Amino acid sequence: MSIESKNPFNNETLKTFEEDSEQQIKEKISRSQKAYEFWKEENFTHKKELMLKTAVLLRDRKEKYAQLMTSEMGKAKKEAISEIEKCALACEYYANNAEDFLADQALEVPNGQAYVAHDPIGIVLAVMPWNFPFWQVFRFAAPNLMAGNVGLLKHASNVPQCALAIQEVFEDAGFPKGCFQTLMISSSKVNMVLDDDRVKAATLTGSELAGSKVAERAGKNLKKTVLELGGSDPFIVLKDADIENAAKTGAKARMINNGQSCIAAKRFILEESIADKFLKIFQEELEKLKIGNPEDEDIDYGPMAREDLAKELEEQVQKSVEKGAKILIGGKRDKAFFEPTILTNVKAGMPAYEEELFGPVAVILIAKDENDAVKLANDSRFGLGGSLWTKDIEKAKKLVRKIDSGAVYINKLMASHPAVPFGGVKMSGYGRELSEAGIKEFINQKTIWID
Repeated sequence: MSIESKNPFNNETLKTFEEDSEQQIKEKISRSQKAYEFWKEENFTHKKELMLKTAVLLRDRKEKYAQLMTSEMGKAKKEAISEIEKCALACEYYANNAEDFLADQALEVPNGQAYVAHDPIGIVLAVMPWNFPFWQVFRFAAPNLMAGNVGLLKHASNVPQCALAIQEVFEDAGFPKGCFQTLMISSSKVNMVLDDDRVKAATLTGSELAGSKVAERAGKNLKKTVLELGGSDPFIVLKDADIENAAKTGAKARMINNGQSCIAAKRFILEESIADKFLKIFQEELEKLKIGNPEDEDIDYGPMAREDLAKELEEQVQKSVEKGAKILIGGKRDKAFFEPTILTNVKAGMPAYEEELFGPVAVILIAKDENDAVKLANDSRFGLGGSLWTKDIEKAKKLVRKIDSGAVYINKLMASHPAVPFGGVKMSGYGRELSEAGIKEFINQKTIWID
C-alpha cells in the first residue's frame, strides 16, 4: 500500500511513499527501545541544549516547513508560519521548565523521609491528525523527549512529508537517532505497534472513532492513553458584553485554520436581546475574508484539507437545512473549497446541533438568559473548550464553573499555549497535554520512602 501526499488546492499528487512493512515497523521499535536505554539516563542540561537547538532550526526553516503544510493540507501560508513559531515556543518552554516540573516532590510523612520521583516510562506512540500537522506533534514530542521518553509518530496519511520533516528537525538538532521516529503506516497497522510490549503508552488526537479504537487496544494491553477527540465549542455572548469585540473575535475563532480546529468556536450562543447586533457584525467580518490559493500572502483561507471532508461538511449543512435550519450566508462548496457559512434556526436533532462541524460553518443558538446559555452550552456530548463574553467578571467566574468543558476563556479567543493545560471531558477525551500537567502524563510518579 502507498501513502500519497496531495495538494488539496489543485488535487496534484506531490509525492508517494511506500508503507512500512511489518519488518520495518519492528526495526523502528527496536531502534526506539535502544535509544531509550541511554536517553532515559541523559541529563537535563544536554536535553535542554538539544531542544533549544530544535527551536532555532524551526525558526530558521519556518518558510520551508510552512510550505509543506500549505502544500499538503491547504493551510494558509501566514497561519502555517505562525504554527512553526508556536512549535518553537513549545520547545523553549519545555527546555526551560522540564527540570523543575520533574524535580523530586517532598511528601509529609509521620516518620522518615519520603518523596515522589518522576521517571520516564519508555516508548510512547503518538497518533496525530492533519489539521495542525506540526503543532499537534510538537506539543507531544517536546515534553516527552525532555522527560526522557522516546516517540513513535503515526501521522495522518495525507501529511507524510510533514511527518518526515519533524523527524528530520529533531535529528538535525542532535537528538540521537531512534529518539523520535516517523512510522509510515496506515491506521490498520496501529494495533501491531500497540501490541508490542516495548511500547508503553499512546496519545491520540483525532475522531471519536479513532480514539475509541486506540483506547480499546491500549486498554487490552493495559497501556495508558491520552485522548483529544475534538469538540463543538460554545462561544457564549451575554447581553452585557462588548458586542463588537465579541463578534469580531468570534469570526476569527470560527475561521482559524479554515474552521478545521478542535477548539474553533462552533456554537455561538447569544442572549436574545443582542443577537441581531452580534450577527450583523459577525456576518460583515466573515464576508470580508478572502478565499484563494493558500500560498498567496493576502488570502485569509484556502481549501479544506481534502475534498471528501468538504463533502461531509456539505452533507451536514444540507441535512440540517432539510430539518429547518436557515442559511444566513454561505453554504456552497466548490471541490475542496467551502464558503464561510452561518446557520440559524438550529434545533436539537439536526446534525448542526448534535455533531461537530469541522469546517467554516457557524451555528447560531439563541438563549433566553445566562442560565439558558449555560444549559445550551452543556447540551452537547463534547467538552473541549469554550469562551464566555461579559463585562461582569465576577459573574463570569461563577458561570464558567457550571460549563462542562476542559477549558473556558473569559473575553478571550480560545487557543492553546504551552503554559496552559489542554484537554477535554465527555466525548472530547481525557488526559492533558501542555504545561506541567502534560509532561507528567507519561511519567512513572515513583514513591520513595526512607526510614
